[in-house]
Amino acid sequence: MKWQQRTAEELDPSLIEKYQLSPIAAKLFALRGIDSDEKLDFWFNATEENLADPSLMHDMDKAIDRINQAIDNGEKITIYGDYDADGITATTIMTETLSILGADVYYFIPDRFKDGYGPNIDRYHDIVADGTKLIITVDNGVTGIDEVKYAKEHGVDTIVTDHHTFQEQKPDAYAIVHCNYPGQKYPFDDYCGAGVAYTICRGLMQDTMPELLDLAMIGTIGDMVKVTGEGHVIVKRGLEVLNQTERPGLRALIKNAGLTLGSINETDIGFNIAPRLNAVGRLANANLAVELLLSDDDVEAQKIADQIEELNNQRKELTTEVYDKCMALIRENSWQKQNTLVLYDPDFHEGVLGLVANKIVEKTHKPTIVLTKNQAGEIKGSGRSITGFNLFDALNPLKEELFTKFGGHDFACGLSMTEDKIGALREKLEKGFHVEGGLEIKEYDMELPLQGLSPQILAQINQVGPFGTGDAQPIFSISNPTITQFFKIGKEKNHVKFNVAKKGGSLAVIGFNKDFLNNNLLPFIARVFVQLSLNTYRNKISLQGIIEGIEFASPKLAVPTPVIDLRQEKLVMGFADRYLLFDKKNIPIVRNRLQVSDDKISLVKDYDKSGETVALLDVPRNQIELNSALEKNYQQIYLRFLLDQLPVEHIPAKSYFGKVLKYIYAHPTLSPDDYRTVAPYLGLDYDSVLFILRVFFELGFVKLDDGKLVGEQHPQKQPLTASKYLRATQSQIKFVDQLRTMPTQQIITYVNNFLNN
Repeated sequence: MKWQQRTAEELDPSLIEKYQLSPIAAKLFALRGIDSDEKLDFWFNATEENLADPSLMHDMDKAIDRINQAIDNGEKITIYGDYDADGITATTIMTETLSILGADVYYFIPDRFKDGYGPNIDRYHDIVADGTKLIITVDNGVTGIDEVKYAKEHGVDTIVTDHHTFQEQKPDAYAIVHCNYPGQKYPFDDYCGAGVAYTICRGLMQDTMPELLDLAMIGTIGDMVKVTGEGHVIVKRGLEVLNQTERPGLRALIKNAGLTLGSINETDIGFNIAPRLNAVGRLANANLAVELLLSDDDVEAQKIADQIEELNNQRKELTTEVYDKCMALIRENSWQKQNTLVLYDPDFHEGVLGLVANKIVEKTHKPTIVLTKNQAGEIKGSGRSITGFNLFDALNPLKEELFTKFGGHDFACGLSMTEDKIGALREKLEKGFHVEGGLEIKEYDMELPLQGLSPQILAQINQVGPFGTGDAQPIFSISNPTITQFFKIGKEKNHVKFNVAKKGGSLAVIGFNKDFLNNNLLPFIARVFVQLSLNTYRNKISLQGIIEGIEFASPKLAVPTPVIDLRQEKLVMGFADRYLLFDKKNIPIVRNRLQVSDDKISLVKDYDKSGETVALLDVPRNQIELNSALEKNYQQIYLRFLLDQLPVEHIPAKSYFGKVLKYIYAHPTLSPDDYRTVAPYLGLDYDSVLFILRVFFELGFVKLDDGKLVGEQHPQKQPLTASKYLRATQSQIKFVDQLRTMPTQQIITYVNNFLNN
């Protein structure tokens, strides 16, 4: 990752004076392009009264006329929603408003497991058969070509209200109300489903309907659409309405989340409220969440909220369970060196596949697809990707060949397929992997002055909020800090806490999941990037920084050290001029997983620079290769030896060779690839099985017969040590272990002596 500072011209001093902005607030507004009197006035003063005329949205007037006609005629109306937080709030908004108008209104939320996402032809059959005369979709519908056609053929009108991207063909609906319809005049184009539903209800009621803003706000944050423009009004006013809400359902949800009414912010919505609503659709039927939001009875609402709390706890447990199983699959199948991951278990819970895929990408930095089998025997999957690899573009050309259903965007996808195609998917995804655009770039706002910092600075920063998509929470840099009081915290000691000080000021900072940091690495920290928040401990409120990133550099020492031993550290800090590799097979790992830019990677044999700071990232195969690397002219050299291309970490015990050979003789119908599944039952990982098989092939113990592994009937009796491959691997493992475990002073002395000579 590469950090880049945002830049902008400073605000006009007259604007700073008019809006009484602090220096930090003025800078943040300028960096976000909110730099004129008109924009600042809208930011501070706009309410729902300032939202655009709903009739500017495509087909709005047509839709409203048809809804009013249905109400006047007593026609049955069905709201067809979706099972995420946006679809749930959109369904609630539309159902509540039509109920106020006296409509004969019902709602339907698809079941994630039975119906899938979006319009489902079988459910449309049911809805039409049940007497519905008008279907209104919310947060879905643009893909419902066949479903809308079926309804129309049976005398039922459909009003599609959606915000998702149109496909090549649009549904032949009575009306399509969409915030991003081509050529429409509505000025804001990034509403979520709940935002579109709220806009329709404003048009229906000829009123600003502020009582619906809390729901529209939850949908907006939950679906991660823009919180700028009209999105700013929705979120800002929605939070104000929510903090005074009388809705029994929301009050019960807030209570169970451990939040305090009156002080709830956008972070609370994104991390506590929306996930609870999402959990219902992940594990059960999301109708339960709509019931909660529509409830006007405190006792009933609390009962439903308690059910949702239990589902949310189950969701957390299932996510951890499936994640742990996925990580075990990676180890068992020796996929650590793969660039991509396709992980399948028929018992994975379908509702958490996307959450797990996201966690694996964060952990491994590899595009990941997690698959399971549903009750109908269909393989369902969810994928997530990394910056620089467009997952949708990689998989879309394969949809006819591999998938029965496929959809998504740059960094996420959902798919359905048959079990026999999983191997082909794994192979083609790996083959098509490539990273475009270099390192991921993350932006920060400004250097944070530590002098005079107090909790009051957050009030100034929050003037630029509420934060979200399009208005990122500010990130500040602290350059060349003095670091003290470093220690690890948390039950598993996987978080860190320390103080940063500079020019008479200081700040306590916390780093979540930064357990790679230790005292050895602190001298290398050149800059810390933080978001600011409040910490309340024993009724005392203090300011703290939450670490978003760290930039490393070579320590400024009075006497430069030519050789530095960092073999025990797993983190690649990224500040060396050059990262040298002995084995070209490691280049993709360094580029993609370790996030080192191409211009910093060189093979030892090709390196011809001088006077640079270099890091030896992988292990040489032998001492001759190591010495050849040390013949170069460096200013400073870091010993890392993180990577290798060893076939196995250690030679399997002799008993395992016997166990594998016995299994081959007993199962002559298996291919080498079948042993990927067999390996765990033999107590081995797949790499170890492949190593044993290669030894057996060399010694003539086994052969391939029409692609199947079979034991030779009369093999020549000879010891395992007769294998040149086994002996060479033993020798290489011994050398690598020696290189990685040699005492620091011994290896530094060796390198220094070589360099000096």
